[in-house]
Amino acid sequence: MISIIAERYNIHPQTLRLYEREGLIRPARTAGNTRLYGEDEIRKLEMILTLTRDLGVNLAGVEVVLQLARMMNDADMEFGRLLDYIRQLMLDKRHGIERTNALVKAAPLGLTKR
Repeated sequence: MISIIAERYNIHPQTLRLYEREGLIRPARTAGNTRLYGEDEIRKLEMILTLTRDLGVNLAGVEVVLQLARMMNDADMEFGRLLDYIRQLMLDKRHGIERTNALVKAAPLGLTKR
């Protein structure tokens, strides 16, 4: 809850509301509209506080850093899927499997031939 998080991190609850208005954090809500902060939001909050308190980054800069972190995470997931695809191709080749004439071709989601 907002009061517990505010006390734990020594910030005013209005600061948490501001971060939410700015789209930096998105706490879950109960049926009664109470904010609930999960592990992901707490990690984001810790990053925001490190950037603002320790490094002097303004909220616009924090937004850029969080966006870059999301992009890096997405790219890492895409890279992982590509590696899985390459591993499958190598296994197929090692076992003599030819998928060009197969009725069903396996390809990772999001990857297309050009």
